[in-house]
This record gives sequence, structure tokens and C-alpha cells, in this order.
Amino acid sequence: MNPVNQLVLHSLNHVIQGESWAQERLRQHAGATVLIEAGAITIRLSIDDRGLLTNSDTSIPPDVTVSVPADALSHAMFDREKLFSSVKLAGSADVAETFAFVFRNLRWNAEADLAQFLGDIPARRLNLLGHSLLNGFQDSIQKFAENLKEYAVEDSSLLVPPRDITSFGSEVNRIRDDIARLEKRISKL
Repeated sequence: MNPVNQLVLHSLNHVIQGESWAQERLRQHAGATVLIEAGAITIRLSIDDRGLLTNSDTSIPPDVTVSVPADALSHAMFDREKLFSSVKLAGSADVAETFAFVFRNLRWNAEADLAQFLGDIPARRLNLLGHSLLNGFQDSIQKFAENLKEYAVEDSSLLVPPRDITSFGSEVNRIRDDIARLEKRISKL
């Protein structure tokens, strides 16, 4: 088995095992197969009778195909909802709905995993530090994007500011109306 597939499978099962509701939802579709396509990476999974994921035989056609866009990693880090809205599901509606529901609501409890190795207090502090760093990184990226947009619109003249577009549209509408009034006057002569 491919090391990437093995890592994904182990990670998903670890998170699923931490949520009994997720195992129960997946258990209802035991035997179903899922094909995940993420660019050059293809992962085939089956749902076992415990509600966990196992490797699937490549000769079995998948019940559900999950197509993940190329920019999924950036969406996963910054905007989970955008990630889930960009994923395409095809196949059995029941299995696809269950699979989507489970992975939309599944959360990794990193603090609990850290607590097994470090203890509760260091795990809590590391978890808070991690959240703080992630939030700071996301804010920095967002501010950088806003600054880049402002530079492109206001300073470099690479893009036209929205107020200029609105003003131009208003002027075009005014000229169109003036020409229409002039044509009416001419037609009356």
C-alpha cells in the first residue's frame, strides 16, 4: 500500500474512533466503497462493519467518488466551508450524504492526543498556542491579501477602483439618456 494512502487511512480512522456517532453513521453503510481523487492522489476505501475505513480492492467499482480540487489544502487550512462546497460527490446518494455529513462534522481532538504523551496541562497550553499561531497566520494572510488588493487598486493602477467603475457607468447612462432625449427632439422636427 502507498505510504500516503496508509497515512490518510490511519489518520481518518484515528479521528473516527474518537467520535462514536461517526462510527455509527458509517457502520450503517458497511461494505460500501469510496474513491477519493485529489489531483494525482487516488485513495480507495471501504467501510467495515465497525464503522472504520479499510483499503478497498481496486477491482470493485466505488459506490461514491469524491473529487477534491487541487487547492483543497489551502481551503482546509483557511476555510473549511469553502473546501466542502468545492468537493464533488458522485454515486450512491445515501452513502455520499453520510460520508459528507461525517467529514463535515468530524473534528480532531489534538489536545486529547497530546495529553496522552505530555499530560493535561502541557497539552492544553500547546493546543492554545497552536490555535493562537494558526489564527495569527490566518490573520496575516488575510491582511496581506487586503494590502495586495489595495496596492493593485489604489497605488499601482493595475486595477480600476470600484468607485471609478460606478462613476463611469453613471456617466454612460447619463449620456445614453441625453442622446435618447435629443433623438426624440430631432424626430419631432
